[in-house]
Amino acid sequence: MIDWINSIFHQFFALNPILLSVLFTLFFAGMAFMALFLRMKASKRPLNARKIMMPPIGMATGFFMFIIRDIQIPWLGALAAFLVGWFLFAYPLILGTKFEQIGNDLFVKRSKAFLIILVVLIVIRLALHGYVEQFVTLPQTGGVFFILAFGMILHWRVNMLMRFRRMTRGMQAGAVEV
Repeated sequence: MIDWINSIFHQFFALNPILLSVLFTLFFAGMAFMALFLRMKASKRPLNARKIMMPPIGMATGFFMFIIRDIQIPWLGALAAFLVGWFLFAYPLILGTKFEQIGNDLFVKRSKAFLIILVVLIVIRLALHGYVEQFVTLPQTGGVFFILAFGMILHWRVNMLMRFRRMTRGMQAGAVEV
């Protein structure tokens, strides 16, 4: 089964590398705009712990991509990508995410800063993509940026969950921290 997946993978990546780079960039931009759309839609509904943690849980299934030999990267590189996402790229999202209380519910406050943060992160990612690609293959570059994004989103969402729990405890006690 793994060999069959690897053979399809090799056929796909036998295409023109420039075409593949453009396709992956368009795919990533589409995913970013979908995330923005979902974020705006979600801001109309109250938060709960499940809604906060589902994105990184769902994203974790992407680690199955590493069963393909050509995507596998050294552990040290994977750790470095995760830590860059966790410590560097998550902070703009953490700082740009604010909650607001409406009645007894908490909502993510809509923010123009979030759109700006998302666009800046996309630009940085695209700039880094060409640099990283000098050291690893195109499929490995995708793996590196997936791990970086996972570290970023996991840290952001864990931070959101901790703030959510702190605020809901405060709401139950009668004092609200916003």
